[in-house]
Amino acid sequence: MITIAKPLLGEEEKRAVLEVLDSGILAHGKKVKEFEEEFAAFVGVTHAIATSNGTTALHAALLAHDIQEGDEIITSPFSFIATANAIRMCGATPVFVDIDEKTFNINPELIEKNITEKTKAILPVHLFGLPADMEQITAIAERYQLAVIEDACQAHGAEVLGKKVGSFGTGCFSFYATKNMTTGEGGMITTDDRKIAERVRTIINHGSVQRYYHDALGYNYRLTEIAAALGLVQLKKLPGYNEARKQNAAQLTALLRGIPGLIFPFSQEGRVFHQYTLRVTEKSAKKRDDVVHFLADHGIQAAVFYPVPIHKQKAYSGYETGSLPVAECIAKEVLSLPIHPGLEPEDLAYIAAHLHKALVGGD
Repeated sequence: MITIAKPLLGEEEKRAVLEVLDSGILAHGKKVKEFEEEFAAFVGVTHAIATSNGTTALHAALLAHDIQEGDEIITSPFSFIATANAIRMCGATPVFVDIDEKTFNINPELIEKNITEKTKAILPVHLFGLPADMEQITAIAERYQLAVIEDACQAHGAEVLGKKVGSFGTGCFSFYATKNMTTGEGGMITTDDRKIAERVRTIINHGSVQRYYHDALGYNYRLTEIAAALGLVQLKKLPGYNEARKQNAAQLTALLRGIPGLIFPFSQEGRVFHQYTLRVTEKSAKKRDDVVHFLADHGIQAAVFYPVPIHKQKAYSGYETGSLPVAECIAKEVLSLPIHPGLEPEDLAYIAAHLHKALVGGD
């Protein structure tokens, strides 16, 4: 089976984990601090704070910005549900703004009309490794004095306007097993704001700055030494992984050109292709879900990210903001194909050949 994702863990990662195990220090050690410092330097910010996963990173970042009950946060309806869940975990209300049909990211042209006196922040998602339009988003945020909290959980190393994502506001990253780099589970918050960094460190450590002295309500959102050791190795490999993803994306696009009914991923300098997500439109011979089944029958694990927009999820039945037609249309058409660095050229050729068979037919 050609899988949709494949964590690449080798001898360096094994040695790093064994070094931690041999040390006997599995938490509160030097590896987490070193990982934070190196990730901050990579993103180009002053502070990075490691967390237990991407969701806890989002939650802690929102809390650090004093997001609370009664507040509204503008975000995308087309993302993994953790983006919106973190807002609700603060007692705040996600306000969903429709997406751009080319980028699948929040449409900045629609943000301002959704701003109210309750709006406290904009939470854009850099979906599938493609940066959101941070030029317009940051301009709007400055005009209305709103915080910017970036969901960069799928965009490690992505760049726009000469800067890496996670450096425009308060960045949130995930190191889940399928991400461009992994620690198994893990997260990171990035910021240039010292006060935000200090608040985050308190929040993720049970509200404590000094051990056994607790100044506020907090959580256990800390990263382990084992995960940090993995992260240090993976971070060094990340630029190479991202370059391989870009090359695979270019080859796959070249192989698929000419197949009717496909709309290819938006091309932008600085994209890191967490997912290679195209659209299967009504012009194709088969429906999208039929294509997924056909590919699976031939040993190719394609995936649909995401079949139901967040505002249409049962868990969000009380949060509907009316129809968001672009997100609802895109959800019916998107198809993600394997693009990870573990693929060989013959794998990509096999994927392209069978997608052609699925949509056009033939041998």
